[in-house]
Amino acid sequence: MSKPKTLQVAAIQASPVAFDLKLSLDKLQKLTAEAALAGAELVVFPEAFLSAYPWRYAFDATIGTREPRGRIWYAKYYDSAVAIPSPEFDILRDTAERNKVILHVGIIEKEGGTLYCTAVLIGKDGKLLSHHRKLIPTAAERLVWGRGAGDGIQVVDTEFGKMGGLICMENYMPAARLALYQLGIEIYIAPHADDLPAWVASMQHIAKEGRCFMISVNQFCRVSDFPADYPPFTADHHDRSPAGSKWVPDDILNHGGSCIVGPLGTFIAEPVWDKEETIHATLNLPDLTEARASYMEYLNQK
Repeated sequence: MSKPKTLQVAAIQASPVAFDLKLSLDKLQKLTAEAALAGAELVVFPEAFLSAYPWRYAFDATIGTREPRGRIWYAKYYDSAVAIPSPEFDILRDTAERNKVILHVGIIEKEGGTLYCTAVLIGKDGKLLSHHRKLIPTAAERLVWGRGAGDGIQVVDTEFGKMGGLICMENYMPAARLALYQLGIEIYIAPHADDLPAWVASMQHIAKEGRCFMISVNQFCRVSDFPADYPPFTADHHDRSPAGSKWVPDDILNHGGSCIVGPLGTFIAEPVWDKEETIHATLNLPDLTEARASYMEYLNQK
């Protein structure tokens, strides 16, 4: 069977229902079904979509101690995480199979009492294709998530080409990127929580450096996506909004900026900011061969 010439992608720039795994799974199923109905063959969700990127909170951890409130909230976070295998993970598998899509989801994974920031890739038949734990959590994330291992850097063959990727700040690790390039990555997926303009430039650079398609997907989320009693946003907490005032439900925590880039670093779908949106794009797969012509010319000269 010949390889398809195109791939229809849906990048879901949305937030979960933070700390509520059931409602977050409901939202994921709904958004996946809508994307599939619109023609998507690959559906991609952001980092920590199930069931929260815990904005501005390290669960009251300080050097030498943990406060009781933080322990309570950490338990809530653990309860909203996903074990592999589990009935909740089976819902992800069923969602991919029922909608006949390849499904990529950022999850908080729980195993053996430890939480990991993980990305899973599930095939159209519901089988787990790859499972990558963030190698080194960034900054205060290290108080909450465990470290992954190098064997989680994977590129898998699919009917559309070789898929893989890294999570958020891992994309600034040259050796990790090089490992993906050496594995022949063609469709690079980068779930993240970075909404700075410089991130977008990095996505263009990586696409051109690796001569691969780049799917960069971030959450768009507000204070209202978190429980009303979530400590960072309550009236008695010392934290303040970027404007210096008390947090209000409409305050934006993550502005998004999801985009899709071609293998020469040009946008197929430009960044989307400050709204929840499913970003649809068509990847013209022969562009990979054309983009790599420059590399082949260099190799031939050597």
